[in-house]
Amino acid sequence: MPFAATNYSVSPLYFAYRRKSANYEHRETFHSHLGVEVLYIHQGRGTMIVGNRSYDIRPGMLCFFQPYQLHHLKLDYTGGQIFERSLAVFEPTMFEAYMEKWPALHAFYQFIANGELPFPCLYEVDGPGILDALFGSMDERLPTLSETEKQEEISLFLVVLFRSLKREWERVQNHAAAYRPRRRYHQVEKILSWIEAHYTAPYRLDEMAKSLHLSPYHLSHLFKEATGVSVSDYIAARRIRQSVLLLATTNKPISFIAEEIGLTNASYFCKLFKSRMRITPHQYRKRWTAH
Repeated sequence: MPFAATNYSVSPLYFAYRRKSANYEHRETFHSHLGVEVLYIHQGRGTMIVGNRSYDIRPGMLCFFQPYQLHHLKLDYTGGQIFERSLAVFEPTMFEAYMEKWPALHAFYQFIANGELPFPCLYEVDGPGILDALFGSMDERLPTLSETEKQEEISLFLVVLFRSLKREWERVQNHAAAYRPRRRYHQVEKILSWIEAHYTAPYRLDEMAKSLHLSPYHLSHLFKEATGVSVSDYIAARRIRQSVLLLATTNKPISFIAEEIGLTNASYFCKLFKSRMRITPHQYRKRWTAH
C-alpha cells in the first residue's frame, strides 16, 4: 500500500524501536504518511529514493520525511544482512504548541515539517547513543501510559528528540557536500523527474521512453532494477498520493480529482484508490473531515 494513513485520533504517535527485517520481509513499495516521519537506521544496506533522488542506505543514517512525501527503500539482504530501524511518525500540528515556548526549536520544527530541505538524510550521526537511548526510553514508557498521559509524554519526547536533531542538522551544514545524492541511478532520477512533471496526464510508456531517449524495455528494466517496483506502480502511487492530498484539503468532486491526477475515468479512479487504500475516496474524505 503506497500511503500509510495513520489514525492520529486513536494514537498521536506511530512509533517503533529497533524494528528488524530480514530475508526480504520488508516490502519494497513507494509510500508516504499524513505526518512527519523521523527514521534512524541502526543496521542495513541498500538504496533509498526520496524526492526524485537516490541515497545509499547506511548504518547511522538519519532521515526526515515530510507529510505526503513519497519515499522508497530497496534493501540489500545478501550475506544475511538485516534492516534495523527506529522511527516516529506524527502529525506536526498536534504538537506545535509545545514547541512555541522555544523560538529557535520551533523554527527548526516548522522547517523540518514544511520547509524546503536541501537533503532529507544525514549520515554518520554524531553520538548515536543519544538517539538510541531516547527511542529506547520511549519504547519502555509508551505501553504504560494512560490515554491522558500520552499527549504530554509524547510532546516531551518530541521536544527532546528535535533538540537533538537540531544539533545534528546544524553540525552538517558546513559539510553539505558529503550528503549529495548518489549518482549510480542518475537515469532513474531523470525518469522520476519526468513522471513528476507528467503524472497528471494519461501515461504511455512509449511516449515516456521517446522523451527520455530510451527504449521502452530498457526504461522499464532500469526502473524496476533500481526501485523494485514497475513504472506503472510508481505512477499509481504518485497519483494516489496527490488524490489523498486533494481529498483532505479541498472540496473538489471526486470526478474532478480523478481528472487532475491523469485519470479520465472516475470509476477506475475509485477502484484504484480502494485497491491501495482499502477504502473508497468518499469514505476517506468522510473519515478525514470527521477528525
